[in-house]
Amino acid sequence: MSAHVVDPAWLIAWHLGALHPVEKWLTLALAFGPFLLLGGVIALRRRQDARDAIEDGVTRPATGDRPAPPARRP
Repeated sequence: MSAHVVDPAWLIAWHLGALHPVEKWLTLALAFGPFLLLGGVIALRRRQDARDAIEDGVTRPATGDRPAPPARRP
């Protein structure tokens, strides 16, 4: 008869059980929150850059695949 050996790491994981709903939300916030924050910062900066480009007289702001047209000189 062979003894069934359980890895101690699995034993601890089984012992802890399922996460509490608050813990699940915190885990999701820690996992995806930084990416959502980064997306918000990028969107805000693009809006500010577009507004500055319009104020400077550039009709089409630069994007990653298209450079800004040359600036007009008064």
